Amino acid sequence: MDMSKKQGFDIHSNSGLILGESSPDEILKRESAPLLDLGQEWQQALFGRSIQHCHSELLHIAEDAGMAIGITDHHGTLCWTWSSHLMRSSAEQVHFVQGGHWSMQAVGKNAIGLALKTNRASCVYSHENQMNSVRDWVCYAAPIIDQATGQLHGIMNLSTKYEKHNALGVLAVERCADLVRRAIQFEQTNVLYIKVLGTPRIQFNQKVLTLSHRQIEILCILALCPDGISLDELHYALYGDRQVTNTTLKSELSQLRNLLPDCIQSRPYRLNCEIQSDFLMSEQALNQGFTTTVLSLYKGSFLNKSDSPFLCAWRDCFDARLSHLIYQMKDVDQLFRLISRAPERVDAIHRLFDLLPEDSPYREKLNKLLE
Repeated sequence: MDMSKKQGFDIHSNSGLILGESSPDEILKRESAPLLDLGQEWQQALFGRSIQHCHSELLHIAEDAGMAIGITDHHGTLCWTWSSHLMRSSAEQVHFVQGGHWSMQAVGKNAIGLALKTNRASCVYSHENQMNSVRDWVCYAAPIIDQATGQLHGIMNLSTKYEKHNALGVLAVERCADLVRRAIQFEQTNVLYIKVLGTPRIQFNQKVLTLSHRQIEILCILALCPDGISLDELHYALYGDRQVTNTTLKSELSQLRNLLPDCIQSRPYRLNCEIQSDFLMSEQALNQGFTTTVLSLYKGSFLNKSDSPFLCAWRDCFDARLSHLIYQMKDVDQLFRLISRAPERVDAIHRLFDLLPEDSPYREKLNKLLE
């Protein structure tokens, strides 16, 4: 039975812009970062509100240092920038502006892409930048990570010309990232974090919730149905054809309502709060071709104990798409990091066998994972 058609459910998102991986030669010839359309919705979301809360203070830091400053989303696309007089013309020419996409996938080695890949502060000197047009820049970047949830919201970047390089640049960019982190904490009202790739963790307004497996499944179904879902549809999505009464489902919903005050509407049932979820962010990243984002979010299978027909269908679809991505990958280090977090990904192991030389000492270790 095709669960994507049953009861009017739609588990397939529309694909957005697909960002292909640039070859080294293409990056060398590139004069500027690709420009992507951010839309307007992000400004009202938690991260956008947080940037607005502290952007004046960030601007003063960059102005005092004569630098360009930028904040990216978790894909590496710039959401907000400001440039000093010294940097303004160069920044505009290379698309260090809102919408400029600076992942390593797109423009090769740079501070933003490195921080995205490693989740650590980085400094990339002029000659280390892979794109020729920024080889007179020195850039400092630091991840903006929510300390309560561990979620990567984006990257803070400071950039200047080589002759203005400052040994304290990394400390400065870390301070800027901390300003945004504190603004995120200040702005968190009715924010629900759903992390279910790997070990599930649900958090509401910085408080970890202890939920049953069924309650977590209900939240995931509601997150996947933002326009709402009727009680009968929710019952089928959760239980399928099993003989479970609506009273049982209503009891689960009642307990969730007590834990999430004013956040679950009925007729139809829908979440009435801001949602930050690793599985929806991963699906969006797959749609747009953001490989680094997908791999950084993926910590294990989506609700691997779930027998919900709707969630199983979503999981199977996502896993098939992730597997396709894995078999296109050429970065051995990324594959090893993926296996260290999710050793059950046999497809990643097989892809490594394709890429590693025959005499690689790692082959024996990988064989043991398959036993």
